Amino acid sequence: MTDTTPTAGVDPDPKRRRREQRGWYIYDWANQVFWTSVVTVFIGPYLSGLAQASAEAAGTGERIHLLGISLHYNTVYPAAGMIAAVIQIALLPVVGAITDHSRNKKRLLFVFACVGAGSTTALYLATGDSYLLATGLFLLANLAYGCALVVYNSFLPEIATPDERDRVSSTGWGLAYLGGLVLLVLHLLLVSNADALGVDTADAARIAFASAGVWWLGFTILAMPRLRNRIGPLAAAARGPRVTASVRQLGRTLIELRHYPHTLLFLLAYLLFNDGIQATIRYAANFATGEEDLGLSQDDVVAAIVLIQLVAFLGSWATGRLAEVLGTKPTLVATLVIWTLLLSSAYVLPAGNVPLFLTLGVGIGLVLGGSQALARSLFSQLIPRGREGEYFGVFTICDRAGTLIASIVVFVAVELTGGYRAAIFSLVGFFVIGGILLLCTNIRRGILQAGNELPGNMRNRS
Repeated sequence: MTDTTPTAGVDPDPKRRRREQRGWYIYDWANQVFWTSVVTVFIGPYLSGLAQASAEAAGTGERIHLLGISLHYNTVYPAAGMIAAVIQIALLPVVGAITDHSRNKKRLLFVFACVGAGSTTALYLATGDSYLLATGLFLLANLAYGCALVVYNSFLPEIATPDERDRVSSTGWGLAYLGGLVLLVLHLLLVSNADALGVDTADAARIAFASAGVWWLGFTILAMPRLRNRIGPLAAAARGPRVTASVRQLGRTLIELRHYPHTLLFLLAYLLFNDGIQATIRYAANFATGEEDLGLSQDDVVAAIVLIQLVAFLGSWATGRLAEVLGTKPTLVATLVIWTLLLSSAYVLPAGNVPLFLTLGVGIGLVLGGSQALARSLFSQLIPRGREGEYFGVFTICDRAGTLIASIVVFVAVELTGGYRAAIFSLVGFFVIGGILLLCTNIRRGILQAGNELPGNMRNRS
């Protein structure tokens, strides 16, 4: 993993660029299974089950005692998610700065992927009432996933020209959803046939964890030979990725952001609308199954998850192509308008109506991957060259910090109404305000301020 290009920049040879882009796609295919199978489907119920077994073994009913604090066993998973988010907010910008000072980004990506995949696979060992072990492994895997994502995203401006980034980012997201779908379907088949295979539901979840880790690591190994290291200006001036130098540089970057007002405005817009996206996905199952809401079965939710993954693959591809014609910003704004309409219609969705719920899932799938992919490619145009890691560290922070903000809004709405219908509708505000901020962002000026070349679909417009 020492294949290095002497200086930073996009390779002028289209054939070599396509080879790197294929490697980049493979890692997107590799890591999404952690989010789809582990985070979205299996880890929540599994952690609750282990914590419940611990409470029963201790004779404390539904309560567990952690560091002198009494908690309901169902709070273990959301608590782990909040702890991971807080740590990542502090850690990821530093990882981004270290990435920019490193002459071997491939090694950094591989190490983080190994830690994440290894921790995910090790969840297989967490049995009985060992919820602390499972929680610790999940936290480690979650942190490594975020760190690897910062490094991975920083490759985008190096492997694609400005005109290619919408397509490359959208293709990566699309293949990520497709890879997540393939393994998720296999996991769901395992769970549905657990009795015939002689395993219980808990064993099926453990097998799912182990296979997700192996998938993540295996495809990462396939991706590495196709990517190349580049020596940016910060890496050229440094002897290695020293933490102290990286932290100092991060401080300078945060101060310098005021010189890139349109990059900063885009980050604020992304913080809000991506917050709405993440919260919608996170709490959709509660909305679907809640007695005060839609009252659907868990099987209906699983069917919707599979459908969303499939449609998201097609939606990512379609929005990437649409952006080439209409421009990235107009297409991204259009997806936010659709998000607003979908959540507004969810508020009046009749209880127990499975076809309408699945139709809503199709709509979400069409804009889910596209919104995220276009946001990533657009941001890559707004950052100075050689500072990709730092800025994508801040970009990823907006992802993690926003989750906390939306969770608070959802908590308040559920506390006031007793259900998730109003909570889901309250997320409309994130898309509306985020969309307004995006409309106020002068992308052309932001690209030029960052010292980057305008993409063709912008150069050709007045």
